[in-house]
Amino acid sequence: MRIIPIAARAGITGFESPASDYLQLPLSLDEILIEHPSATFIGRAVGDSMQGVGIYDGDLLIIDRHVFPKDGHVIVANLNGEFVCKVIDLKRRMLLSANEQHQPAAIHEWDQFSIEGVVIRSIRCHCPCAMPGE
Repeated sequence: MRIIPIAARAGITGFESPASDYLQLPLSLDEILIEHPSATFIGRAVGDSMQGVGIYDGDLLIIDRHVFPKDGHVIVANLNGEFVCKVIDLKRRMLLSANEQHQPAAIHEWDQFSIEGVVIRSIRCHCPCAMPGE
């Protein structure tokens, strides 16, 4: 991966010349973002219910099935055939939104419910033209 360093000099901020020396790093994004490759998948957030934890509509979610879900984790679950991204409250068996405009959802014994994985990272694409799959 080649990185163009961005630095502030003499109180002026901005981009260095593209002709500046490049820094070679031996890491890949996979190595930085994914801890358990065989247990990880990527999804896309839809809606505004998770804005309070920094997940916005269109963000990419890195979801790890290997991580054991705990109270307060952001998870992706299948609730009655629909994938949802919520904060899990295991003690009260509830799915919580991170936006007060959305009500919590109780997980009832008659619901078909499975936790698909824990959201370990989210990525925001700032240019709609760069969105994967579009």
